[in-house]
Amino acid sequence: MSELYIVKAKIKEVANGLNVAGDFSDALNEKVKKIILEAIERAKANGRRTLMAKDL
Repeated sequence: MSELYIVKAKIKEVANGLNVAGDFSDALNEKVKKIILEAIERAKANGRRTLMAKDL
């Protein structure tokens, strides 16, 4: 697995009693990474060096 961008314990907290499969956190981590990379591209395209909520 690559670097973690999410906290597995927090996923279980939010899941509120549901079991969380091991592959769920891996898939969520990859999705978060993709969202961050897309936000970086948007910021760069707008001539900024700061990520903002609007980049999401």
